[in-house]
Amino acid sequence: MRILQICSARELGGGERHLADLANTLAKRGHEVFAALVPGSPLRQELSALSPANVIEAPMRNALNLRSAMRLSRFIREKEIEIVHAHVARDYPLAALVTGRSGARLVLTRHVLFPMNSIHRLTLRRTARVIAVSQAVARALQEQSIFDPAKITLIHNGIDVDRFARARESRSSEKLRVGTIGHLAPIKGIDDFIRAAEIVCRHRDDVDFMIVGEDKSAGGENRRHLENLISELKLTDRVRLIGWVDDVASVLATLAIFVSSAHAEPFGLSIVEAMAAGVPVIATASEGAREIVRPNETGMIVPIGDVQSLANALIALLDHPDERARLAQNARTAVRERFSLELMVDETERVYAEVARG
Repeated sequence: MRILQICSARELGGGERHLADLANTLAKRGHEVFAALVPGSPLRQELSALSPANVIEAPMRNALNLRSAMRLSRFIREKEIEIVHAHVARDYPLAALVTGRSGARLVLTRHVLFPMNSIHRLTLRRTARVIAVSQAVARALQEQSIFDPAKITLIHNGIDVDRFARARESRSSEKLRVGTIGHLAPIKGIDDFIRAAEIVCRHRDDVDFMIVGEDKSAGGENRRHLENLISELKLTDRVRLIGWVDDVASVLATLAIFVSSAHAEPFGLSIVEAMAAGVPVIATASEGAREIVRPNETGMIVPIGDVQSLANALIALLDHPDERARLAQNARTAVRERFSLELMVDETERVYAEVARG
C-alpha cells in the first residue's frame, strides 16, 4: 500500500514519536511510505526506514497556502498515493484539500481532547476514518458531532516494548529516584509533583526527584515558576529540572517510581513507556491514566490535584520494594498485551485496508 503521512510539527512530542514509529514499522512491513514535513522538521531524522526520495518538505501553514497545496496534490498523484494520513489538527484542512484532488482516501489521527473548530466541519467531509488514541479522545470526538460516529475508530498508541525493557535491564542506580516526564505546562501538574516531593523529603532523605521536559511558553515563565517553587520549598538539592531528553528509555531506567501528576491527559504515552520499562507508576486520575492503569494492579491512581494523596502513595511504594516489584511486573505484562507497537500497526493497517476498499 502507498501511504503518505502528513505532519507540520516543528518539535518532537508524543504524537510525533507515534508517527515515526508507525511510518518506520509500515515501511519495514513492505508498504511504500511517504512523508510530508515542514522544512527543518526534527521528524526527518526519525524516519529512518523511509527513502529520502519519499520525503517532501513544504511550509504547510494552513489550507490557504495554495502553493503547498498544489505541490502536495501533484506529489500525491505522481506517487499514486492510496492513503493520506494527517496527525495534527492544523494539517487536517490541507490534507482534506489535497486528497480531494486525487483518488486517495483521508485518514486522521486525533491525539488531544481539545475541541475542533468550525472550519473542520467544512473541510473534513471527505474524511474516511478518524483514529482516536484513547477512549477519552473518541468520546470527545463523538460529543463534537463533526464526524459520523461510525468513522471513529479507537487505536491506542503503541510503543516498542522491547526497547524499554532492555533499558531497564541495564539499570545501575544506587539511590532511589522518582521522576516525571512532560512539558512544563500547568496542565501537567508539576507544581503538585514538587509539593509532594517536599512531603516525601521530610519522611526520608534517600530519594531524589527528577523533572524531564521543556518549557514551550514564549518567555520561559513556566520553568521560572517551577524553579522558584523548588527554591521556596528548599528542595534545590533534591529536585532537578533537567530539560528535554531524547532517549526517554535511558531516563526511565534510572527511576524507582514514575509519576504522572497531570490534571488532564488524553492518553499518557509516558505512562505506558514507564510501565514497559518496569517502573511502577503513580498517576492522577486523568482521562488517559484511568484508561491505562488498573488501580493497585498495574499502578496506583490518586485524585487530581491532591498533593497529600500523591505524597502518601509515594511514601507507601518507597517503603515497600516488594510492592514496587509486583506492580512493575504486572505493568510489563499489561503493556505487552495492550500497548505494543505491533498491535497498533496491525490495527492501523486494518483501517487503511478498509478505507481503501471504500
